[in-house]
Order: sequence, then C-alpha cells, then structure tokens
Amino acid sequence: MAAHFEIRRAVDRAVTTTPWLTSRHSFSFGDHYEPDNTHHGLLVVNNDDVVAPQSGFDTHPHRDMEIVTWVLEGELTHQDSAGNHGVIYPGLAQRMSAGNGILHSEKNDSLTQPVHFVQMWVIPDETGISPGYQQHEIGHIGADLVTIASGIPGHDAAISLHNRDAALHVARLQPGDAVTAPNAAYLHVFLPRGRLTLDGAGELTEGDAARLTDADGPRLTATEPTELLIWEMHANLGG
Repeated sequence: MAAHFEIRRAVDRAVTTTPWLTSRHSFSFGDHYEPDNTHHGLLVVNNDDVVAPQSGFDTHPHRDMEIVTWVLEGELTHQDSAGNHGVIYPGLAQRMSAGNGILHSEKNDSLTQPVHFVQMWVIPDETGISPGYQQHEIGHIGADLVTIASGIPGHDAAISLHNRDAALHVARLQPGDAVTAPNAAYLHVFLPRGRLTLDGAGELTEGDAARLTDADGPRLTATEPTELLIWEMHANLGG
C-alpha cells in the first residue's frame, strides 16, 4: 500500500482563547467539532497550550484516557483525586491514566512566566482500569529519537502507556540534523517549534503537523533549531 501524507498547517488549527489560556487544537476538541477531524491512528487530542502566570485548569474530570503532557517552557503543577502531585517542566515525561474516573487540576504557579506545553490523549486498550500517574525525568535529548511514553512490548520508554500499539518519541535537532521516523501504520509528527523537511511531504514549520499512513520510516531534516514529537501507532480507532 502506498504511503499517504496529510499536512495540517498551524494556521488551520481551531483556537480556544480566554484571558488566561491560548489553546490550539490539532483535532476536534470541546466546542470546536469537525466530524472529519476527530483522530489519527489512536491519537484523539493534540493541544498546544499556553497558560498565563497564576492561572490554569481548575479541578475537572476525565475517564478512560491516557493523557501525556510535555512541557516546552515554564512549569505546570498537577494535582489529582488519587493523591498524585507533581511539577512538570521541560525534559520531564508525565502520564495520567484517567481509568474509571479521576479529577485533576493543572496550574501555572509562576508569578511571572507563562507555561507552554503540548497535551496529547490516546485511547487505552481497556476501559475501566484503575487511575494512575507516572512521571520521569529524561536525560539528554538531542538528535536521536527518545521514547517518552510507550505501551509497545519491548520498548524502553521513560513512562508507560496502557496501549500496546502506541508510543511517543521526541528529538531536539540543530540545523542539518536528521532523524528517521519509526515504521508504523500511523505516524503523527508535530512541530511545537522549529522548521524541518519531511521526505515525501516537504517543509514543516512551527505548529504544523503531518499525519502519515503506511509510511516506510521517512527522514526528517532540521533547517533551524527544532523540537519534534512523533507518535508511532500500529492501530487505528475502530479497527
């Protein structure tokens, strides 16, 4: 089967704006519903958020979702009804399993600095599991893909996922650096910052995403300092 590339440009994302939040949505989210843009592979949310100082998301519920948060700048404080508490900062991997139901809040406690992060949701293999929380600091992140989170058997990941067909990787590239994406039925490449060239698809700039189907390990080459997040997925929702 021939590879399929779909580029989603940053400017085409729906945006939620409040006095304290700017949230850019790669997929349908909240009031921004697009029936043909609900997921890619197993990924259902890819929100690019900036939260102002001394503000954030008050306590709210989630259920049956694996929620991974990756901070780019600043710090985000997590607290939940299972008794978990953590401060997430750049280079720290964090996952919350909502399971059969959990309440949590996410706040920027800084007096002066906004927090910029990407929050990503994938569907778990099983519904109704016990809620869980995991965070782990990653060491050096450079021009090789580092696995942030994975449920794929045999993967060495910073944190685990309750989905055996999904993994999230990160790299930080300098101009001229290149990485090869994993071979997978579905790939989601997101550029929270930087610029690169994706073989077979062309240039991606800050905020752009590429949705790949049946791609055979395409190569990505940075043209300026770049951070990229790649979801590797071996299944699709509904089959």
